Amino acid sequence: MMMITIVGLGPGDFDRVPEPVKSLLLDPRRTVVVRTEHHPAARQLADLRDVIFCDDLYESGDTFDDVYEAIADRVVEASKSGHVVYAVPGSPLVGEFAVRKLLERDLDLEVIPGESFVDAILAEVGCDPLDRGLQILNGHELPDPLVLDKPTIIGHLDRPEVLADVCASVDRVTPEETKVTVLVGLTASDAMVTESLPENVDSSLAGSRTSLFIDAEPAGLIGAVRTMRRLRTECPWDKDQTHRSLIKNLVEESYELIDAIQRLDESDPELMAYAEVEDELGDVLLQVLFHSVIARENGVFDIDDVAEVMRQKLVRRHPHVFGDVDVASAAEVKANWDRIKKEERGDTGEESALDGVPPGMPGLHRAAKIQNRAAKVGFDWDEAAQVMPKISEELGELLSAMSGDGDIEAELGDVLFSVVNLARHLDLDAEVALRGATDRFEERFRRMEAKGALDGLDFDALNVRWDQAKKA
Repeated sequence: MMMITIVGLGPGDFDRVPEPVKSLLLDPRRTVVVRTEHHPAARQLADLRDVIFCDDLYESGDTFDDVYEAIADRVVEASKSGHVVYAVPGSPLVGEFAVRKLLERDLDLEVIPGESFVDAILAEVGCDPLDRGLQILNGHELPDPLVLDKPTIIGHLDRPEVLADVCASVDRVTPEETKVTVLVGLTASDAMVTESLPENVDSSLAGSRTSLFIDAEPAGLIGAVRTMRRLRTECPWDKDQTHRSLIKNLVEESYELIDAIQRLDESDPELMAYAEVEDELGDVLLQVLFHSVIARENGVFDIDDVAEVMRQKLVRRHPHVFGDVDVASAAEVKANWDRIKKEERGDTGEESALDGVPPGMPGLHRAAKIQNRAAKVGFDWDEAAQVMPKISEELGELLSAMSGDGDIEAELGDVLFSVVNLARHLDLDAEVALRGATDRFEERFRRMEAKGALDGLDFDALNVRWDQAKKA
């Protein structure tokens, strides 16, 4: 009967292996298969008896998964001739993917846990995982985004390029001057432990027994959340803010982001332009965090709730990605989105096509959205040329109102509403167009000022200065 025993060699020398495991490994009646010879205990075991190494399989496999399958096959094949002991570095239950392959098969096997590289690292750095938690990551498959909000071990740093890439990722998401601990070959005679900034880690230290330990104040999103919570308790201004008092900040920061995006040339993006967008996105995110922290204080929701509600909404409204719905175009995606949105809100029976357009939207954007809703039921001009007479009509009514026959504000609003309609038929955003015109006016006016003081000039002189600025 096939019998396979899986054991761990521990993180270092063979003399650290528990005696019962040593007895199994040194029993001449058993065949011993060892995953790799690149481990001190494995080499020392090979000096004491014949073993079968699997390093050759790493050269023949196209992928790591192929290699692990091949190792499992080798172990099973060897077990057909009698009891096999399969030995792996560290513990068979930590980071040993070929062991997983064996466990997935219907085999008669026993797993004897051993001391892992994690145990050795925790002992070396003096970290209790029940104190502040512990995160263990695979250097070949770092999560994205990478969140280092608790003590973290990153293993599988077997190649210089892997170690260099991991250090670069760590450097990006940790506060300045954060140091990492590089641990090589712990519990063996050649063990080495160094501490340095991520950018200064020597990539030649990479190897099958190399790991990083990071214990830093969290940066990134987690760090921002904690910073915001502290400000709410220690900063007088932040403590005084309410949801309503922050509305103007949200509006202002949103427009500053829009301005930065509009200056971004997406066909040929520049690093500095993107840096400005990044900065403004951060200012908008600050407003989201601010409102979330206030809501948390009121016992309503937190930033995690906000993110989860958004995630669930994205999944529900993209059934063509997360479900079995087929779509042929972006228009169908939008139609599904609107339909699902109505279902979520429980809309039933008779309803207005204009429901759901926020009254608090900027006027030009709200006008365009209302017009788009009306257009969906056919209440719209067919083309831009048909809108022009309507603009002329509204201008005439405005002139009459200015002469005393009508409400000037209402008629001016009708003119603006008609101009938005024209922009919509031209596939233009009226808000963007107006911002562009305002920017051009500002640029030209500043050129006028650069020519000399404007105070005291009559209108004709100002017009001359204006014409000069337009031609500049």
